[in-house]
Amino acid sequence: MADIRRDDDVIEIEEPPRFEIGERVASRSVVRNDGTYNGHDIGVVLVGKGEVGYVRSIGTFLQQFYIYAVEFTDSGRQVGMRAKELCTLDRLPDEVLAQLGERAALVRALR
Repeated sequence: MADIRRDDDVIEIEEPPRFEIGERVASRSVVRNDGTYNGHDIGVVLVGKGEVGYVRSIGTFLQQFYIYAVEFTDSGRQVGMRAKELCTLDRLPDEVLAQLGERAALVRALR
């Protein structure tokens, strides 16, 4: 059985959530079923890298982390994810948008 990395020195819930309900986000990596997503076998890909979704609710886990329930529009799945697994598409800093140049309009158009 795999070890659970708890990041004991990090207590996210001491700060406000990084994302807001309704915020458009993208997955930073592939997410596979660890056995907690009913109806699918362990190891099945639930979310692809770069898949776009919307934060539907915010909960906590182990009184330490925020868990964001994200509804992914392409698959229709709602998956619980940590902040480190997500990237905002709605509140990108100006310096990031400047680096994207003309491609910034493509990011804004993602649905």
